[in-house]
Amino acid sequence: MIRIATDSTCDLPPSYFQEYDVTVVPINIQFGTETYEDGVTIDRETFIRKIDEMGILPTTSQPSAGQFEQYYEKLRQEGATDIISLHVTAKLSGTYQSAVMAQEMMEDRVRVHPFDSESGTVTLGFMCMEASRMSRAGKSVAEILSRMEEIRDQGCLVITLKDLRYAQMSGRTGRLQSSLASLLSIKPIVLLEDGLLDVVEQVRTQGKAIDRLIDILAERVGRSEPVNLAVVHARSPEAGQALLEKAQGLFNCQETFMADLTSSLVVHFGPGTLGLFAYRV
Repeated sequence: MIRIATDSTCDLPPSYFQEYDVTVVPINIQFGTETYEDGVTIDRETFIRKIDEMGILPTTSQPSAGQFEQYYEKLRQEGATDIISLHVTAKLSGTYQSAVMAQEMMEDRVRVHPFDSESGTVTLGFMCMEASRMSRAGKSVAEILSRMEEIRDQGCLVITLKDLRYAQMSGRTGRLQSSLASLLSIKPIVLLEDGLLDVVEQVRTQGKAIDRLIDILAERVGRSEPVNLAVVHARSPEAGQALLEKAQGLFNCQETFMADLTSSLVVHFGPGTLGLFAYRV
């Protein structure tokens, strides 16, 4: 039996994790000396409240190999013979490497297949959905991993940040660029490509930022080709819904969903972030 695992940078509507039987290994979040497991021992409301109360950003760290081993062992005990473990880009997190280490620890008990998405958030969400469906349809591990590679290679995730202060404090972008963007109220457009974040444009209004998200995505996946599409937002459900409805009217969408950006990524991107992802079906 093939089971699907991921980490908590994966964004889906909450009910989907159970519907698609996806096991989530939590990213660790540190507020000073206190450590929490993303989505397990700290929820999103508490996360934001603690930032407001403490006036500082927490840090994040990947799950340890031992944490992965515990989750993999539970899946083995539930009957898994193979575990496809889909993870946030290895170029920005050590999560994938921890999964590889756990794979070696589990090699005599169950076959684990770590996969670097070279992305995260709703990209991982769609990967988990497709992997689960394929497993239930009787597809092999090789067939599922081949499809994951197609989604990784064909998909496009483009994001606009409300400002760059969170990214600056987390070390994801240059300090000077952050200062300029904050000073001028510029909206950065960020592309997550080949596993790395790249600020590709800066615009002055939220409306222009939304237009550029649409345009950049259209350049990558086309407007007429059938696509699966997702919107991710950070504490901005109304803006997220508006973006989703606009995208549904401009792309040939086969399947869509909207998700709230996980706490372990809000640390780096900040509230108000909006993202758009699509790949050809």
